[in-house]
Amino acid sequence: MNVSLTQELDEFVNQKVNSGLYNSASEVIREGLRLLKEQDDLKRFRLEELKREIKKGIDSLDRGEGRPFDAEAIKAKGRTKLAQRKK
Repeated sequence: MNVSLTQELDEFVNQKVNSGLYNSASEVIREGLRLLKEQDDLKRFRLEELKREIKKGIDSLDRGEGRPFDAEAIKAKGRTKLAQRKK
């Protein structure tokens, strides 16, 4: 596989190799790809968790456990909390 890097990334890879933490540019790239995969896996996990939480909320509403949305009451509660923090 042949990969083209920008000059900035090429310099970054070389700095990592020159630091002695990595033996080759390939090791640096592999580590970067491992971290990218880990990040993707974490995003996927968080998305699945969010979907589960949304489903729980929808199921709760379907069972009639919801309550009406009152924007003014929510704003008033938030203003009260903010005022308490400022004291």
